[in-house]
Amino acid sequence: MFQDPKRYQAKYHYVAAAGADLVEVLAPQAGERVLDLGCGTGQLSAQIAAAGAEVVGIDLSAEMIEAAREEFPDLSFIVGDARDFSFAEPFDAVFSNAALHWVKPPEETLACVAACLGPGGRFVAELGGARNVATISRGLIDQLAARGFHPQSPWYFPSLGEYTRLVEQAGLRVAYASHFPRPTPLEGESGLRDWMEMFAETLTEGVPSSMREELWKAVEDAVRPALYDDGGWHADYWRLRVVAYKE
Repeated sequence: MFQDPKRYQAKYHYVAAAGADLVEVLAPQAGERVLDLGCGTGQLSAQIAAAGAEVVGIDLSAEMIEAAREEFPDLSFIVGDARDFSFAEPFDAVFSNAALHWVKPPEETLACVAACLGPGGRFVAELGGARNVATISRGLIDQLAARGFHPQSPWYFPSLGEYTRLVEQAGLRVAYASHFPRPTPLEGESGLRDWMEMFAETLTEGVPSSMREELWKAVEDAVRPALYDDGGWHADYWRLRVVAYKE
């Protein structure tokens, strides 16, 4: 899915940019150990490290980790699964931006988060929440169904109540949670199909290449009234943000 880090950074730099204020929520301190869970190409890991924290970035994509190591050779990055990780030394914080909605089941990830935090450690995360890209995904799934394809969604977009319940069941105390819209511009006239090609790859992996152009056009026509205005496309993002502590 994320085998092309250069394309990801060039077209979807807004993912890390939108996470910059989440780093402010984290408020990393000099000397703290911070795990960046789903670190991608490491831009936010570097921002955390700039505050003087010791950062370890972990991501399932070997290509993303390779790109992170090349750009930030002084930081520590490892390939790993967000559902199954552990470390010998505890962390003061686990940070995650725009990654955990790709990970199912969430209970396994949250158990690992709780286990690797030291007493008083904090979990600061943002992920896609309920209603995230609902118009895009409905349009795409409907058009796929009309052509005989019935894929399962790769995403986990929980409600605020559902996710905070799971966080607390994992043994953390939720101090703050918010669910909010973030309509996000998509670059260029091909912005929507570019987004689908990058982020909806698993939904369309069974579709022959000869059908794809017609599929993209059909989805664009279906969602245009809702997602195209002022001469451009936007994605109907809804985000879920959580801050929790281990006590």
